[in-house]
Formats: sequence, C-alpha cells, structure tokens
Amino acid sequence: MKITVMGATGLIGAQVVELLTAAGHDVTAAARSSGVDAVTGDGVAAALHGTDAVVDVLNSPTLEPTAAAEFFTTTATNLVAAAAEAGVSHYVLLSIVGVGSIEADGYLEGKHRQEQLVARSGVPYTIVRATQFHEFTEGIAESLVVDGEVRAPDALIQPVAATEVAAVVTREATAAPRNGVLDFGGPQKMSFADMAATVFTAGGHVGE
Repeated sequence: MKITVMGATGLIGAQVVELLTAAGHDVTAAARSSGVDAVTGDGVAAALHGTDAVVDVLNSPTLEPTAAAEFFTTTATNLVAAAAEAGVSHYVLLSIVGVGSIEADGYLEGKHRQEQLVARSGVPYTIVRATQFHEFTEGIAESLVVDGEVRAPDALIQPVAATEVAAVVTREATAAPRNGVLDFGGPQKMSFADMAATVFTAGGHVGE
C-alpha cells in the first residue's frame, strides 16, 4: 500500500512511519520539515497523490484554546478536501477518548470539529481515540501540584504507551475503513491521585 503519514516527525507519527516501512509499505513521511504544511495547504496535494491511505496524527503546536481549535479545523479542512480530490480510500485520524461527550472548548473542541470534518467528508475513515499517553503523565502530575500539595480531580485516568497507540494506528491504516470510532486505552484505570503518587514516588519529588 501507498500510505501518507501527516505529522510524520511527531511522537506517534515517527513510530507509525517506521512500522509501516518495516512492513513493506510505500510510505510518504509528510511534515512541515519535508515541505508539507497542512495549515497552509502547501505540498498537501503532492503528498497525497496516488495514496491509498492517509494517517493524520498531526498535533497542535500550542494549547492556547483559540489557536489550537483553529489548527485542527484548518488542517482537517485542507486534508479531507485533498484526500477526496486524490481519491484516497482510507483516512485514519488519531483522536482522544471522550472527545464530543463532554463540554469543552479550545483543544478538545478543535479535536471534536476535526473528527466531524473527517466523518462527513465522504472519504472512508477510521477514527482511533486513545487515552492519555504514559509519556505525558509526569507533566500531568506536575500540573496538579499547587503550593506544594497535589490537588487531584475525582476522576479516573487510563494511561497507554505511545508505542501501543502507534501499533494500533498502523494496524488500522492497513485494514478496511471502519467508518466509525475505535476507542483504545491502557490496561489499567487509576485515579489521578494514584497516578500522581506513582509518578512522584518514582521520581522522588513533588512539584520540583
């Protein structure tokens, strides 16, 4: 298969490129550094020319609410239009578990709009929703520290390794489109308080 990976230099994208290449697929690693800019549309048509599937693992460079929302809606608008024009037969989007089920603005609202644009594009698609990555739990734990105390929300988190997410995205890219959503999470649910305790115990500090 010929597969284009958008966001090919990111945490997930780089691993997906490696896995697909190792499996013998013809992979186009598309990123701004390679001249493909999904925000402006520059290089997108060329990157998708003749492609069987496109994997969208782009992430906003900022968490600022307005800018993040605009990033996801703009890139999705440009990519689904180019995918339809190129006759792409499968659009795989990486998203977040819970998107669309909670009231949110900014980043999460942008992800929800991104999902809607893909689902309504007419291009066969699969949306892979993953839980939070293990790689980000330290930062999440640090964000819970206020005045030297951990103030955790009364909620659960289900961390998953980025390598596992990359493997699932890779599998879905080479399978038939689901035209729906696949939720994927880590093996264990835990409270935010337990997650923070695990992180700080392993690191030997709190809020440093």
